Amino acid sequence: MEKLFAYLGPILMAAVVVVLGLGLFNMLRGGSGSRSQMLMRWRVGLQFLAVILLMLALYFASR
Repeated sequence: MEKLFAYLGPILMAAVVVVLGLGLFNMLRGGSGSRSQMLMRWRVGLQFLAVILLMLALYFASR
């Protein structure tokens, strides 16, 4: 179980950074507002999953 958290944590955090970068790049180049909004919604969802995963990892590590 610990190995699962060890791999998924960094993967989810990297996904958050990638989606954030794509959203910022789209806004800076004057891209579609709806696309930026969609990317930022994805970012929030991925952040939520990353926080939940990290909290579960801390919970299981303390047992």
